[in-house]
Amino acid sequence: MRHFLEFEKPIAELEGKIEELRRMSEPDGINIADEVARLTAVADKQLRSTYAKLTPWQKTQVARHPDRPKAQDYIDTLITEFTPLAGDRAFADDAAVLGGMGRFRGRPVVVLGTEKGTDTESRVKHNFGMARPEGYRKARRLVELAGRFKLPVLTFVDTSGAFPGIDAEARGQAEAIARSIAACLEAPVPVVATIIGEGGSGGAIALAAGDRVLMLEHAIYSVISPEGCASILWRDAAQASVAAEALRLTAEDLLRLKLIDQIVAEPLGGAQRDKAATLQSVSRAIQEALAGLSGVDGASLRAKRREKFLAMGRETVG
Repeated sequence: MRHFLEFEKPIAELEGKIEELRRMSEPDGINIADEVARLTAVADKQLRSTYAKLTPWQKTQVARHPDRPKAQDYIDTLITEFTPLAGDRAFADDAAVLGGMGRFRGRPVVVLGTEKGTDTESRVKHNFGMARPEGYRKARRLVELAGRFKLPVLTFVDTSGAFPGIDAEARGQAEAIARSIAACLEAPVPVVATIIGEGGSGGAIALAAGDRVLMLEHAIYSVISPEGCASILWRDAAQASVAAEALRLTAEDLLRLKLIDQIVAEPLGGAQRDKAATLQSVSRAIQEALAGLSGVDGASLRAKRREKFLAMGRETVG
């Protein structure tokens, strides 16, 4: 069953009528092809018009859509011979961060991803994609492993942020995130990060400090969630739509600010409407990014990567 967002209600009504007509015609053999075609054309036009003018808050809702492909989908589809590697070798394994080794288009790689889950059971298992310190320490371990074996690192980011619980803070959440970022910056191998849904705060950048940062068209990436920002600035989470506008969290804003490197187009209506096409588009974008980084030595990769992120601060402050 397809999930529709609040602003998609007119589209949902049209598609509901189309489905109802199709059901009615089946038992009686009534030919309603012309009417179905007409309504389909109207629905497509409405969908195109709606998605051509999404507000930042509406893009936030699309980025959080429960049917969007998750990190596990990208790993299952794009990575062959995937072997998961668990644990941070210090405390435990964190199911919010998936990691392991496999092949991307035949090339050995290390893969990391934040996984939100697809139903109640899996969301609880993966803690809704909010990692604890051991998740970021696992990420650091695998990035360092990639450097040791000269393997590119691919990351898929989809998290509202790091887990804010007392237990996470007690085990050094901030330190774990900082060291994960440092490991990405120091990696002597190509690092390609893709924001596939939400890119929230340090929990996202811990896996996104890459040579190339790709971002899906309707994903978001910001220092804080719109609700969190609204609660701080206006003491009212209901102002989230206003905060989303101010945060400049859309892919278009971030590309203009030079905080990401490329926008990956989504199918009409968002990634959730055609997962296969989305996965193919991301695969092509990653392949192009890796091709552009091939042959660059480790020292040059590190220097350019660090300069890239330092330049963001200089341009923003300036």
